[in-house]
Amino acid sequence: MVKVGVAGYGVIGQRLADGVALQGDMELVGIADFAPTLSIKALKEKGMPYDLYLVEGADKAGFDAAGIPVSGTFEELVEKVDIMLDSSPAGVGAKNKAIYEKHGVKAIFQGGESNEVADVFFHGYANFEQGVGVDFLKLTSCNTTGLIRTVDCLDREYGIDKVAITIIRRVADPGDYHRGLTNALQIDKAPSHQALDLMTIMPHVDATGILVHTPVTHGHIITVVARGKDGVKITKEMALEAFKKHNRIRVVKIDDGFLGNASFFRYARDLGNPRGDMYEIGLWEDTIVESDNEIMYAINIPQESVTIPETMDAIRAATKLQLTREEGTAKTNEYLGLGRWK
Repeated sequence: MVKVGVAGYGVIGQRLADGVALQGDMELVGIADFAPTLSIKALKEKGMPYDLYLVEGADKAGFDAAGIPVSGTFEELVEKVDIMLDSSPAGVGAKNKAIYEKHGVKAIFQGGESNEVADVFFHGYANFEQGVGVDFLKLTSCNTTGLIRTVDCLDREYGIDKVAITIIRRVADPGDYHRGLTNALQIDKAPSHQALDLMTIMPHVDATGILVHTPVTHGHIITVVARGKDGVKITKEMALEAFKKHNRIRVVKIDDGFLGNASFFRYARDLGNPRGDMYEIGLWEDTIVESDNEIMYAINIPQESVTIPETMDAIRAATKLQLTREEGTAKTNEYLGLGRWK
């Protein structure tokens, strides 16, 4: 049983904690945070299912005033675990790394940290074996995670040598106010970091991309144009067959009611998923189009929860629970219920 701790109980940290708690071969020892946020207060109201530890400089008086029980310090949590999942604000994880090294504890960092913080830039499907036994891994961002699922899926079946992407990016998570109220689209300079990150994970693929920020909160949409390797033509039927076999890709149709990003969020709530989360990405069958030797499609990225399965994969690789991509991802999928809609 691998003992796991979570640093930072925010948007991602909450979901990481829940994800670990669902794994039959892992134990969530506790979470660590800085202040009695609404997320922590909600945890207390639910009966404190997870032990709470405080990072250095935390507002201890605020926790006491709110009646939130504390189990110890951040370092005491680190001493009790085999591996930490660090979902601290960007830059904090790099500072926490010194504590992990001090106690000989492995760690997995989320996409907001710089690549230099880790030994391997990790994706559960694309390069699982590179993470086996490694002390420090870093996950890809939400968009890159979902994008690589589809590109890797086609690449393993038929071979891919080039992709071009357009990301229609939500401006903030639901409940965030720091971006303000907007009525505009904003474009970033090309290429987007997701294209560059894809090439870091899959160096044999030539990738480029453009990103557009949009004033919405429930998910990103990415359009992908992929070219078959060595002139191989990937037909719509071939792409659809590959996508439907993938347990982290949910193939849907517009005529079935999946009109856009909000449709997925509402459907997840109707399913009773906590917080309206979906671990899988959505892929519209209606958007798969052939153009000469290229195939085009569009996917929906549930940004708050999409990286959770790949983080569970990373735990499995780093701690050697499983040694291969097939075994590791299959076990994660089993515990998270991925593929149950088929």
